[in-house]
Amino acid sequence: MSGNKFSGSGHSSSTRLLWRNARLATLRADLQGLGIIEKGAVVCDGGRILFAGPEGELPSWLIEAAEITDLEGRWVTPGLVDCHTHIVYGGNRAREFEMRLVGATYEEIARAGGGIVSSVKATNVLSVEGLVEAALPRLDTLISEGVTTIEVKSGYGLNIDAELKMLRAARALEKLRPVRVVTSYLGAHATPIEYTGRNQDYISDVVLPGLERARAEGLVDAVDGFCEGIAFSVDEIRRVFDKARSLGIPVKLHAEQLSNLGGAKLAASYGALSADHLEYLDEDGARAMAAAGTVAVLLPGAFYAINEKQKPPVQALRQAGAHIAIATDSNPGTSPLTSLLLTMNMSATLFRLTVEECIAGATREGARALGLLDETGTIEAGKSADLAIWNIESPAELVYRIGFNPLHAHIFKGQRIDR
Repeated sequence: MSGNKFSGSGHSSSTRLLWRNARLATLRADLQGLGIIEKGAVVCDGGRILFAGPEGELPSWLIEAAEITDLEGRWVTPGLVDCHTHIVYGGNRAREFEMRLVGATYEEIARAGGGIVSSVKATNVLSVEGLVEAALPRLDTLISEGVTTIEVKSGYGLNIDAELKMLRAARALEKLRPVRVVTSYLGAHATPIEYTGRNQDYISDVVLPGLERARAEGLVDAVDGFCEGIAFSVDEIRRVFDKARSLGIPVKLHAEQLSNLGGAKLAASYGALSADHLEYLDEDGARAMAAAGTVAVLLPGAFYAINEKQKPPVQALRQAGAHIAIATDSNPGTSPLTSLLLTMNMSATLFRLTVEECIAGATREGARALGLLDETGTIEAGKSADLAIWNIESPAELVYRIGFNPLHAHIFKGQRIDR
């Protein structure tokens, strides 16, 4: 097995870091399983990986002038990637949680003016600073488990200024914490009360011009939508995706969560980065996603929180050859979850994903779902030095344990972040 080396120039010896005596789960695509390298080493310079491979193959020139850390046999994975969250919002929906406990369904709550619309009211009264303050505890909890990349959506504003406010708050988080933030414009999340029964008008008046403004201000990395009977139809989402395509912005979609409207196939037809939820996905949809390279993002927190019975068709996704990622879907109503480690356990116990699929889903495949696989998600030369260092005996512990955080430390762009 050869080391993964990167030949570059201009690296300052003062910034070169070497972690040795490590057990690496690299998640490299050219290696089997988790891409394990026993007795491994990682070298980075200027925040990027120069070498990741067997310590015995480490070139001497990389050791010279390096700051060396002995990891004492600890396991190292790529930094975790939470590729689907809604962590910027105001208020909470604990009352709706109580309603569900006595039998109210997700659809009933939404049609009664609860659900997303209730979060809109609480979000719209907050400033950018207020939204940042509210989001930071949620973000800090995720970072404490080794998350180095997170996607953050808008979607609780439902008017142009409020949607942009949410995206500005998301961008601000990246400046305040050691984490990479990817933003998604989710104007087509729900229809505000004043547009009830007029989805097309809402798209024309708010979603499309809001997207143009978000693009002009550099606030949007991808465009999302909610394709569902209680939200937007395939034809309505198509208008949003056409605008995104005209602006050169990649798309993704909440699809097939409560019914099968063909949203996943629509997303695949646009070469979407991902289609997410997918409980009601059929085999044709799975095949379309696999052919397009659209990642299936499974969200067990939402499945659990709304007491869903229909599981996503994991075997159909496997047979089709689709990539599978997992994420927290952290949001105030249907997945108030801020643990990607617990998400891994849920993915295994509820959806029967394997240990390998869970760890890959929270690292390599999460990065793929964000269009960032060239930058992060695996441990290999040329990529950002985003690493998670664990006090575990085997990688399976990351999936097996419930409510236990074995993170020793993590590295973001070459900077060590202690717990």
